Amino acid sequence: MSNSTEDPVRQPAGGTAGKAAPAHPWLVDYPASVDWHQALSPGRVDRLLETAVERYGARPFANFLGRQTSYAELDAHVRAVAAGLQGAGVRKGTRVGLFLPNSPTFVIYYFAVLRAGGTVVNYNPLYTVEELAFQVRDSGTELMVTLDLDVLFKKVEGLLREGTLDRALVCSFPALLPAAKAVLYRLMKSKDLAKPASSPVAARVLLERTMLAAGASFTPVPIDPLEDVAVLQYTGGTTGTPKAAMLTHANVYINSQQVAAWATTLVKGEERVFAVLPFFHVFAMTAVMLHAVEGGAELIMMPRFALDDAIKLIGETKPTVLPGVPTLFTALLNHPNLSKLDLTGLKFCLSGGAPLPGEVKQRFEALTRCRVVEGYGLTETSPVVSCNPLDGDDRPGTIGLPLPGTCLSLRDLDDPTKEVAIGERGEICVKGPQVMKGYWGRPEETAEQFVDDYLRTGDVGIMSADGYVTIVDRIKDLIIASGFNVYPRVVEEAIYTHPAVAEVTVIGIKDDYRGEAPKAFVKLKSGMSATAEDILTHLQPKLSRIEMPAEIAFRDELPKTLIGKLSKKELKAEEEGARAGG
Repeated sequence: MSNSTEDPVRQPAGGTAGKAAPAHPWLVDYPASVDWHQALSPGRVDRLLETAVERYGARPFANFLGRQTSYAELDAHVRAVAAGLQGAGVRKGTRVGLFLPNSPTFVIYYFAVLRAGGTVVNYNPLYTVEELAFQVRDSGTELMVTLDLDVLFKKVEGLLREGTLDRALVCSFPALLPAAKAVLYRLMKSKDLAKPASSPVAARVLLERTMLAAGASFTPVPIDPLEDVAVLQYTGGTTGTPKAAMLTHANVYINSQQVAAWATTLVKGEERVFAVLPFFHVFAMTAVMLHAVEGGAELIMMPRFALDDAIKLIGETKPTVLPGVPTLFTALLNHPNLSKLDLTGLKFCLSGGAPLPGEVKQRFEALTRCRVVEGYGLTETSPVVSCNPLDGDDRPGTIGLPLPGTCLSLRDLDDPTKEVAIGERGEICVKGPQVMKGYWGRPEETAEQFVDDYLRTGDVGIMSADGYVTIVDRIKDLIIASGFNVYPRVVEEAIYTHPAVAEVTVIGIKDDYRGEAPKAFVKLKSGMSATAEDILTHLQPKLSRIEMPAEIAFRDELPKTLIGKLSKKELKAEEEGARAGG
């Protein structure tokens, strides 16, 4: 399957709704500081670290719970671990799972697995043993890397005991801490530490210190970046069975180049990136971890998000780049101490993972005087597809323009072989060097996901005459009310304009009269109040009658994924269960 990009030809400006789109409308007013036509060369992902060490070896790579590590120290660890992994049997193509929170260990093993010729399989530390077991079996993971934290090891131990997993490699969490903190942790938090050496499955557990003490030598492994898979990245599985996107070395390496080309306001070797989004998620893997390494930036890591701790850490370390998801920005905004922080050092904030409400963007920018740009991507695209310009025309409510070498095509919702006209709704389809090789072990589903060499995203969008795309909604989330299309995103944006609303999620529910109708789940801001009638009155001039919510439910918290993206899955299941029981 081809992921090549057509050679673009600049097109004249023009076009209104209904007029056929020029071949590449985004080139009408592309950011002057970014070259869409630039050469994008495939390479090994681990080469990103090698280059960073050559250029920024003495620079700090990570700040983790008060301990700083340099790029040179990171590289030394990676070299030792890569040799150790080969000594432990990792060969070209061996699938190695990373069951880790954000930490230097994650970065070390990510690059070491790739350098040893293996394939990284990312795992969510919050998954149940049953969820992990499916992914282990589906991917053929042969070795799982984790920390000696009891909350993690007991799940890996469960996989080993039931025979789902062959082997595990356990690293020390206290060893990641400053010396004094490590001693205190072992004394005060000993109950939180696992004892893998005394586990019933100890024979199949390899301790990192044992592996490194063996002193294995490293053998370079040839890699074909265009064909060899660097990462098996699982989709969220909100519909159907989770699938693993095969992201080649070239996919991930080039997407890092594309993101770097877009970040025109940053200075290599000088930035500090706040890293609270989990690295096992594809957004943080590329746009946070790999982007930082590519530019020699310091990663200010949090192993898990805690709002008060995040506010304190931001104040102490003064990051220059703050990647997040909308709920992170909302949480920060609602913290009483945010306005007391000195945020003048922030150069830009990147929002991804879910649509960014306009009201959240405006408030955060007004408070911090830092631009918050919205980007867009998918697991299948390594993941970044498009972004609003950092130093150009930033259009709230849009996903911006495609990154260099990336083509977008909006296709007819009934016949995806046909392209829709400018200003009309269509399914966003993507072609570019960052698009996956396919789904692991699922050739038929891979074929169904593509049309004319374009990846079908399942997102419904509208493209302007100059190439900016606005996402209307997901195809599967479309609400058909009285035969009319209602897009939850439109209803959510309207509800967000109410001054008392902190978060909102809209789903479709069965309706005896309309067939389907919108239902809104609302979380109010702390200290503020509103009734369903208040919100409906506020919406009267903003929504059509068919778009008005049939019901509004208030919740103290709304369900979210681990990266903080508002999740509809639980609310839909709850609604279906309630109606079935009623």
